[in-house]
Amino acid sequence: MSVELNDLPFIDLYVRLDQPDKAYYRSKIRAESAISQFVPDEYQLSIDRFMRDVNEKLQEHNDGAILSEGVRCRLSRQKMSDGSHWVCARRINTVIPDIEKLGMPPALLPHMLGLGRRDGLIVVSGATGAGKTTSAVGLLGYYLKNYGGTAVTIEDPCEFMLAGRHGTGGQCFQVEVEKEEDWAMCLKRALRWAPRYIYVGEIRTPKAAEQLLRAASTGHLVITTVHAGAIEEALMGIIFLAEQAMGSGVRSMLAGSLTSIIYQTMKETGPYIRYLYTEENSPGDPIRALIREDKIGMLSTYIDRIAARLQNTPQAMPAGRKA
Repeated sequence: MSVELNDLPFIDLYVRLDQPDKAYYRSKIRAESAISQFVPDEYQLSIDRFMRDVNEKLQEHNDGAILSEGVRCRLSRQKMSDGSHWVCARRINTVIPDIEKLGMPPALLPHMLGLGRRDGLIVVSGATGAGKTTSAVGLLGYYLKNYGGTAVTIEDPCEFMLAGRHGTGGQCFQVEVEKEEDWAMCLKRALRWAPRYIYVGEIRTPKAAEQLLRAASTGHLVITTVHAGAIEEALMGIIFLAEQAMGSGVRSMLAGSLTSIIYQTMKETGPYIRYLYTEENSPGDPIRALIREDKIGMLSTYIDRIAARLQNTPQAMPAGRKA
C-alpha cells in the first residue's frame, strides 16, 4: 500500500538534504508532540521525493515555502557542525482556523471577538509552537466574516490561505515577502489599498515596526505576532525595534495605538491566555500611562485585574455579529 506525505501526522519534519538519512518528525497529535519520532519506512519514497523538491525549491536560499504531495510547508535549512545539511519543514494548515473552536477561555472569547470593531494594534505573543499564528489568523477570519471589510496580510510565508471572500462583506489579499528589507515597503504599500485590517505575520525589522505603529495609529486594525516570553517582553521588543527607526516618541505612539495584547502558551486542554486591553477612546487609560512612562514592568497587576473582571462579566457574543 503506497503512502504519501499527507498521510504522515507531522507538524515538524526533519529531513537530511545532502544524502539519504533517517528522517524524524514531531507529531501534530498534542499528546505526542513533545517527542521526536522516526518517520516509518513505508514513507521513504515520499521522503526522497520531498528531499528533491526542497533542494530544487531552496537552491541558494535557506528559507521558503513549498507545496509537495498536497502538503504545504514552511522551510528552514541549516548546515550542521558535521557538515550535513538538514531542513526543518513546518506543516502549514491551509484550513482557516475557527477561533470559536480553539479552546479559548469562555470568559475571554466574546471580548476578543468584539475587538474587531475597534482600530489600533492587537499583538498575539508567545513562544515557538504556542499557536500565535493560529489565534491571530482565527481572529482575522472571524472579523472579516462577521464585520466585513478589506484585509491585507504581509507574511513570510503565507501560512493559511486567507485570500478571497469571507462571508458576504469580507475580502482578503495576501502578500508574501521575499526579502527581509521588503517588510516595511510592503506595509507602506498595503496602506494604499485602504484596508480595514492589516495582518503582519511577524515584526522583523525596525522599519517594519515603525510602519506597523503608524498604520495602527491611523484608523486601521493591525494584528501581528511577536515571539516573546511574556506580555511585558513583547511590548519591549516592539519598542526596541521601532526606536531604531523612529527614535524617541515610540512609547507614546504604542500607548496610543494599543488595543490589546495576548500572551498564550499551549496546554493539553488548549491555549492558556494572559490578556491586556485598553479602553476605547481613553487616552488616560492606566495601561497606556504605564507604557508612556516606561513602567511596563508594572503591567502584571492589570493583567490579573482584567482576568478577574472578565471572569465576572456575563458572557455575550458581540452585538451586530453576522450569521
